[in-house]
Amino acid sequence: MLKFHILTLFPDMVRQGLHTSILGRAAARGDIAIEAVNIRDYTTDKHGKVDDYTYGGGAGMLMQAQPVYDAWKFVVDRIGQEKKCRVIYVTPQGRTFHQEIARELAGEEELIFLCGHYEGIDERVLEEIVTDEISLGDYVLTGGELAAMVMVDAIARLVPGVLHNDESAQTESFSDGLLEYPQYSRPEIWHEKRVPEVLLSGDHAKVDAWRLAQSLERTREKRPDLYEKYMDTHS
Repeated sequence: MLKFHILTLFPDMVRQGLHTSILGRAAARGDIAIEAVNIRDYTTDKHGKVDDYTYGGGAGMLMQAQPVYDAWKFVVDRIGQEKKCRVIYVTPQGRTFHQEIARELAGEEELIFLCGHYEGIDERVLEEIVTDEISLGDYVLTGGELAAMVMVDAIARLVPGVLHNDESAQTESFSDGLLEYPQYSRPEIWHEKRVPEVLLSGDHAKVDAWRLAQSLERTREKRPDLYEKYMDTHS
């Protein structure tokens, strides 16, 4: 079982987003565990303050080191020092998240996600606790929660048991470096459009060949960068 610990100022946002649908059912079965840890619970400020002005001036406030560190320490002390737990700081300055990273992280037993807000987090605590900096892309969000939830979803669905049909995770886009082939369901004819005959043939070898050809063509058209990379490694 993979356990996710999300350090956040908005735990309800995380719980509501991740304890529904497939992930919610997987957590209920015990295939994964998702915990939202409220950083504000660990501040020593009597007013519950977790941010302050930045040294050197500038716009906005900065999350302070102390409450972030103490929230992290609460989690790692409970996990046990014998387990080396990766701490992922969700930041636009990190390496861009992709399927290979999701697959890599799905092999861990415990993951801690750190969600920043305001102008970010005091650099000193980042240097002390963070092992990975990961970004969703070249844009800025109001906080790290949405990005963390996207990553948790992508990682969790690769954990055995989370998807009832584990084969589906192996055949969808990016699993083999290609975009997924088109899919069809009943009825055979809809709006005068027919399901491709090969999919009705019952010939699994022909179906597999058709799907590979469709994946190649779709990737070539929509993601030529992925297509070139795939062809370089399969030529």
